[in-house]
Amino acid sequence: MLDQLFFEVYTKFKLHFYQEVLTRFQSREASLTTVETFCMESIQALGSPTINEFASFLHISPSNAAYKVNSLVKKGYVNRIQSPEDRREFHLRATQKYIDYYNISTSYVKEVVTRMDRRFSAEDRAKLTEMLSIVSEELMPEVELPEPPGSVE
Repeated sequence: MLDQLFFEVYTKFKLHFYQEVLTRFQSREASLTTVETFCMESIQALGSPTINEFASFLHISPSNAAYKVNSLVKKGYVNRIQSPEDRREFHLRATQKYIDYYNISTSYVKEVVTRMDRRFSAEDRAKLTEMLSIVSEELMPEVELPEPPGSVE
């Protein structure tokens, strides 16, 4: 039962995102391929990775990663930012164009969380927060994300 409900919630988030993206691109061709979307979501989640960090995270070769990044740069979704510490190194940063695209998904998550705030008691929300933290931090060790800026451990 829990697994079915978890899949249902996850699927609803994905399908809502697809509905919104396809509605917005109904009159024009979408400019991100599916693989490019996966790459952009990874870059966004990693913060500001180097190409090597991006390649390592996705378990692809640095040359394959560079090819994908070059395509994303040409389409205006990623900028390469030179590292002030090591001028040979460049960090990948999502552009506003991608952030606007990404916000299609995040705005719905925020909407659902707002509904949860109204529907559930503070105690229930605290328990759900605790459970999701445990799932993220302990039960999903295969996917390690950087700490969000400004977070305190």
